[in-house]
Amino acid sequence: MKELLVATKNKHKMEEIKAILKDLPIKVISLLDVDCPVEIVEDGKTFEENAIIKAKAISKYTKKMVMADDSGLVVDYINGEPGIYSARYMGEDTSYTIKNQNIIDRLQDAKGDERKARFVCAIALAYEDGRVETVRGTMEGEIAYKIEGENGFGYDPILYLSEYGCTSASLSQEEKNKISHRAKALALVKDKLR
Repeated sequence: MKELLVATKNKHKMEEIKAILKDLPIKVISLLDVDCPVEIVEDGKTFEENAIIKAKAISKYTKKMVMADDSGLVVDYINGEPGIYSARYMGEDTSYTIKNQNIIDRLQDAKGDERKARFVCAIALAYEDGRVETVRGTMEGEIAYKIEGENGFGYDPILYLSEYGCTSASLSQEEKNKISHRAKALALVKDKLR
């Protein structure tokens, strides 16, 4: 069976990816399953560039097909922050409760469309022969007025989805896996891997 190495050690992300790719005849593994001491500097200027940097470096080292993503929250009112720095925003060791409250506080004067925001997921697939392809998915919403919801992780508790009347963190995993930025990007990956 063909293996797909996902360039992450994030268990939440792996659960989501495995659930979405479960019907493919591919064994999905993570960096927790292989020895890959490669240090990667994500110094790209876009989500796609960072995903490509990760996928190529890990594929070159492991000689495997590698899928890497770079994702984050883009808030229009604060010039696209946190953007490609979403994981490192306010420091990598800062809790998401603090990060989320900071974003809500910075948008205290924003009304209506000024609160527009989206999750972006760019995925790079690096094949064993050196080819690389990228796809992108987004989940549009707006910044909520308060942190809400127990499901999900990261910025899920502050992205309000008006069509569902709740934040991303208030959706069940099954609901989120149908509409998330990662789900949309992974649907495009599935088409490529078929």
